[in-house]
Amino acid sequence: MDLENKDEVTLQEATGDTVEDKAPAHAPVEAQETEERPARGQRKGRGKKQKIETTEEKPQSEWIERVVQIRRVTKVVKGGKKLSFRAIVIVGNKKGQVGVGCAKAAEVIIAIQKAIADGRKNLITVPIFKTTIPHPITGRSGAGAVMLRPAAQGTGIIAGGAVRLVLELAGIENILSKSLGSKSPLNAANATLDALQNLTPFTEVAKKRGLTMAELLN
Repeated sequence: MDLENKDEVTLQEATGDTVEDKAPAHAPVEAQETEERPARGQRKGRGKKQKIETTEEKPQSEWIERVVQIRRVTKVVKGGKKLSFRAIVIVGNKKGQVGVGCAKAAEVIIAIQKAIADGRKNLITVPIFKTTIPHPITGRSGAGAVMLRPAAQGTGIIAGGAVRLVLELAGIENILSKSLGSKSPLNAANATLDALQNLTPFTEVAKKRGLTMAELLN
């Protein structure tokens, strides 16, 4: 029996028909199934989602909101003290429209949302001459005052705090300013808004004098 087994082994080695080389009958089917599987990262579902995301573009809002200050305030009532948050927000589109909003709420997020809505209700239109304001002016709010002066091209916005944010969101690029009196951000923002609201554009001045814009500027 041992000799017969040895002869079978030698016969298999000579012919090359080993047990490992013999593949089962269903081997080609498995190979076909593996070839039909999609490659990694190329699934149909993911491809469809990417197409939907690229075709549907959400329009960007032209309004910009900047939070100036958030403070915790206390109101004394009959039952004790009631805590809430006050938010000051400046809203503008950098195209000549800007507004200041102030609101209170029990939560910070709600206070900011209410302040943004209040700022959009109180929008003003700023007459911008080239990249600055037409003439010097001073605005007041409470105990605070802000002086604004036109500036040459390349000067930038020489201001700080709430005054700078109001001028940036209004679309002014070159201006000089000086804050006087109260240092409160709310007073400074409202004083700047008062000054911008009282500006007189050159078109109105030329119309009152009966001149053209070229004659007025010369």
